[in-house]
Amino acid sequence: MNQILSIDNTPKGKPKKNKTRNSGPIEVNSILKFFSIAILIFGIFMIGSGSYSMYKGANKEVANSKPIIYVEQTAEAEVLLKVTHDKALSKITYEWSEEGVIEVPCNGKKEIEVVIELPKGTNTLTVHASDINGQEIEYEKVYTVKGDISIDIKPEGNNLKITASGKNKLQYMTYRWDEEEETKVDINDDEIEQIIEIPKGLHTLTVIVVDENNKTETEEKEVNGVTKPKLEVTTDGSDNFIIKAADEQGLTKVEFIINETEKYRLDLKGELSLEDRKEFEYAYPLHDGENKLEVTVYNESDVTETFRAVVNK
Repeated sequence: MNQILSIDNTPKGKPKKNKTRNSGPIEVNSILKFFSIAILIFGIFMIGSGSYSMYKGANKEVANSKPIIYVEQTAEAEVLLKVTHDKALSKITYEWSEEGVIEVPCNGKKEIEVVIELPKGTNTLTVHASDINGQEIEYEKVYTVKGDISIDIKPEGNNLKITASGKNKLQYMTYRWDEEEETKVDINDDEIEQIIEIPKGLHTLTVIVVDENNKTETEEKEVNGVTKPKLEVTTDGSDNFIIKAADEQGLTKVEFIINETEKYRLDLKGELSLEDRKEFEYAYPLHDGENKLEVTVYNESDVTETFRAVVNK
């Protein structure tokens, strides 16, 4: 029986050398460690970048912040103005209606308080505040303060109506146009209404009212005295009604209504010269039966005159 013998020539005590090197698990571990470190570094970078962006955004928001204005009425005739900010204030001003601007010293402070006296009557308070970065804010509010005496001046047709009232009995009132001699009116009551004529042209009316305690209130008003247009509406004995109007300033338009439904308008300013608009005449046919007429004319100062009549044809 033949036998095949395998003879190992490798010396005993020495390990066999593998011709094929198997290092797969070691390489995978190295790759995983590399990517873990890379991801960790990337995460730290992203967190740092995000924090820096938030820091920049916060700084920008602080730089763009504006002062805060508080106004509180602490008494019948005064308010407390308070301006606060997280940065130094550079300028604060306030003014009443059309009066002059008053500046409040800031001296680099972040908080300013000042007491402001309220003027009598109805007035608008406007406050401006700005910081060292040029950021500014505005506050506006209307305040009404009634004094011991109140005076109101309003048009009443071609005249003016002066109304005065007081907490105490009024003693007398005076009024004058421009620098002319004043007219005195005794009152001896809590209130008064006085109708006075308006002279033609631009004039200043000064009204002074004194109560029984000698408290005084003065009111001035600039008034442009104009007269109403002259208006006449007639019939010519035929089928028409005639509108005759005149005004020293010049008429601007004529409106007339027949029987409350038919409405007409004549624009004179764009069609006629000023001289031709000082006197104007216009004829329009009447309807059969009853004609209820309403005619209104306007002058350059928008003062009107109206005529109403019923005419039968």
